[in-house]
Amino acid sequence: MKERLKKDLMKLMNLPGLSGYEDRVRKYLKKELELLKVQTQTDRLGNLEANFPGKGPSVMLFAHMDQLGFIVRKIEKDGFLLVERLGGVPEKALPSQAVLVLVAEGKDVKGVIANKNHHATEQNEKYQVLSYKKLYIDVGLENSEEVEKAGIRVGTPIVFYPKSFEIGRDRIAGTSIDDRAGCAIGLEIARYLSTRVKGPPVHLVFTVQEEYNLRGALPMAQKLLPDIAIQLDLIMATDTPDMKDYGNVNLGDGPAMSMFSFHGRGTLNGVIPHPKMVSLFERTSKELRIPLQRSAHTGALTDLSYVQLVGEGVASIDLGFPMRYSHSSLEVCDLNDLVGLTELLIGALKKIDSNFSLERDG
Repeated sequence: MKERLKKDLMKLMNLPGLSGYEDRVRKYLKKELELLKVQTQTDRLGNLEANFPGKGPSVMLFAHMDQLGFIVRKIEKDGFLLVERLGGVPEKALPSQAVLVLVAEGKDVKGVIANKNHHATEQNEKYQVLSYKKLYIDVGLENSEEVEKAGIRVGTPIVFYPKSFEIGRDRIAGTSIDDRAGCAIGLEIARYLSTRVKGPPVHLVFTVQEEYNLRGALPMAQKLLPDIAIQLDLIMATDTPDMKDYGNVNLGDGPAMSMFSFHGRGTLNGVIPHPKMVSLFERTSKELRIPLQRSAHTGALTDLSYVQLVGEGVASIDLGFPMRYSHSSLEVCDLNDLVGLTELLIGALKKIDSNFSLERDG
């Protein structure tokens, strides 16, 4: 399982898929599901769904395909690109980053976010973080005419240059671990679901536009009206010097469960998990001897924040893998946490049957 997860994760990390432009990621996932003889459906927004029939409360298990990045705002006469951020891109980590301008497969253009020559940097500039509006991208072309001939227009999507590599023991670094790791786990769950003989109805969904507006999953959730929603995404690792006051989530210590999330920056939304789901995963982790870490944090949301509100309300929980350096061009996760999360999910799904009650007072 670990080797399959590593292969899928590293392949997915090297596929660009900005919010609203997830096609290449979806095609890979669709092809892998077809190899399992699993039929899929794609809705108008680009969400990909695979349905596994069963008995009991219906489960929507999902992870988002998209990643954050940029959109071309203006093409200067000298060929430099000005951009808008798409998603929570950290401005302090932008200068000198490699990027990929997504024209079309086989026609993408490499570039670099410019960083002012150090030898010309004034003393008062050395400790400033420039707004993205003052940054520009150099694609190596002489003028706007050459840029347009290369297929770059206003509105063309851009991502951090895709990369993935191993560091240390069983650890992966690179772009868009958020949430290609969740997608890799989804494929592994599909391998289990495609051969099981009993269990609840499961709708495995790979969603769009999470990094953009958190609502890309809504049309699929409104169509499916699940009883249970389980969202797979990163959980912030807090085992680095700059994160030690944020919690007790360690890389390599197993999957994690979000007990509280809240955005706190203008978006009044978050997720408090359903108690029956918390109990289910705690019991499963104890029985399978899989460590399950807990997280409570302000400053982040997932698309579950909106999925939980469809229909008459959905019994929801955010589960995830610890990850360092979120939303940067080089994130880090531990493969053993991905294995643990996959095994935990399979074990929990086996416990959901026709007698599984979601009544809060039952």
